[in-house]
Amino acid sequence: MYSYSEFDEAFVRERVKQFRGQVERRVDGSLTEDEFKPLRLMNGLYLQLHAYMLRVAIPYGTLNSRQMRQLAMIAERWDKGYGHFTTRQNIQYNWPKLPDVPDILEALADVEMHAIQTSGNTIRNVTADHFAGAAADEIADPRPYAELLRQWSTDHPEFQFLPRKFKIAVTGSAQDRAVIASHDIGLQLIERDGAIGFRVLVGGGLGRTPMIGKEISPFVSEADLLPYCEAIVSVWNLLGRRDNKFKARIKITVHEHGIADIRARVEDRFAAIKPTFSGVDQALLADIKAAFAPPAFKTAPVAGYDAARAANPAFRSWSDTNLTAHVDPDYAIVSVSLKKQGATPGDASADQMRVLADLAETFGHDELRISHEQNVILPHVHKGDLAAVHAALREADLATANIGLISDIIACPGMDYCALATARSIPIAQQIAVRFDELKLEHDVGPLKIKISGCINACGHHHVGHIGILGLDRAGVENYQITLGGDGTQDAAIGDRAGPGFSADDILPAIERLVLGYLDLRNDPEETFLQTFRRLGMEPFKAVLYPDKIGDRDAA
Repeated sequence: MYSYSEFDEAFVRERVKQFRGQVERRVDGSLTEDEFKPLRLMNGLYLQLHAYMLRVAIPYGTLNSRQMRQLAMIAERWDKGYGHFTTRQNIQYNWPKLPDVPDILEALADVEMHAIQTSGNTIRNVTADHFAGAAADEIADPRPYAELLRQWSTDHPEFQFLPRKFKIAVTGSAQDRAVIASHDIGLQLIERDGAIGFRVLVGGGLGRTPMIGKEISPFVSEADLLPYCEAIVSVWNLLGRRDNKFKARIKITVHEHGIADIRARVEDRFAAIKPTFSGVDQALLADIKAAFAPPAFKTAPVAGYDAARAANPAFRSWSDTNLTAHVDPDYAIVSVSLKKQGATPGDASADQMRVLADLAETFGHDELRISHEQNVILPHVHKGDLAAVHAALREADLATANIGLISDIIACPGMDYCALATARSIPIAQQIAVRFDELKLEHDVGPLKIKISGCINACGHHHVGHIGILGLDRAGVENYQITLGGDGTQDAAIGDRAGPGFSADDILPAIERLVLGYLDLRNDPEETFLQTFRRLGMEPFKAVLYPDKIGDRDAA
């Protein structure tokens, strides 16, 4: 993985020093909250419902064991003993005290981490496929390109005061695990005539006006990646609405001008700025690629894996759901669920973080990943070590066998923490997960992605959930809308609203009716919820969601 250069180290330390002085002036009253706000946002510090929240960048979701242990230490020393992993592959601390934040940032700098540009109207943390560098279906590791984009975008002088926040995601596979179509720029690595390049999408985004990104170029060469991305952001920086923050995202700009007009403007800008890229970026990319060389995979017997599956039903169930094919057939990618039924999705205690760090160091070539689905990945585990890894995860309460199932729910912090939220997300996610565990239906239901947001900003990605739940305020009462048919993969789609919302008391029974109805509607156990919805459409699902309305209509 990438290690800081002397410049990186000096840059981050200087930012910590600057912010330390800014915090001191805020504490002594020299800065008002209005004056302090843009300064703290530049360093990832929000003011939430009950306390400050610090959002720490985990670039393209990649960590080593030393970094994970430092995150655990920060959670214990300056927070309440846990951290919350987010859909942007970041970690959030929900309870830091303002005077301690510079010390937290200093501790992050000690392990080559920071919170720069995790907020504000800038280019945010660049995300990537959480199986990057390990997946069997990968064309190339997308992380070197994500790191190049990170270095280019960090403190870029033209892009520090954009119309709104800007998000970039990169996938190295035709199987999109980075939800690139819901990003301002989505990049898919492809190969053409033996050369690596990128299919480029632009104008995706969720929130109050969800849109799927549109293809602006079928192929941009590796050498042209930075100037082409700079051309896109430059065009939007000039055209983007600054009179209305709800219409400022690039998705609105693309919608208002049309993709053809945006493409022509980008091509003109690209032609103008390409000669200014002298090749330094390509020399830098070569160095970055060297830092992401695959680990030295070991050769060892794998018979113990098959024996453990035969002897241990719990291990077999876990390996069926939580393992993914690795590029080396003697290895597996391990997804560690942070979604135990009844727990807060995405939360990990300091002790659990240390267990994960130990496992990465002992069995995982010292690599961890954070997924946008709020789970932790051990990307390189030899099959002969999987039984030992599973045993350690069970001891740490981290061996829930539910990846991709109904309790593997994405949920934003909602009204339990967030000042923008209009409803709670966490309790709803907990209730759904616990209920289907009680019913013992999770494995029978099969692959099903439920995603919950506590407001229209859609941090829980509900628009691209197979079942999406949006919590709103209706005259002071929490009301939950359901959308169906969303998809965050290469077949990206925005879910359709099913009908009227449900109260906090009624949303769990509604989801139960919906899922039990699916079991009756599917052709066979192999037909997933999403496949059944696409085959039948909305009406049969509305009938099970709103049985009283159907009965009233039939009576009439």
